[in-house]
Amino acid sequence: MEDGREIGIPIEWFPRLREATKEQLEKWRFIGNGEGIHWEDLDEDLLVSELIS
Repeated sequence: MEDGREIGIPIEWFPRLREATKEQLEKWRFIGNGEGIHWEDLDEDLLVSELIS
């Protein structure tokens, strides 16, 4: 987070991420000016707002 906080979410909540290889998980990027995270190889997007609500 911008204030230095970090959040942790169980990977088990996301089937595509749970079944991904370590290499696939490491290939991510921020999207929407930091509003989300995208894994191109997995076709998976997570919005930060949904993770913290």
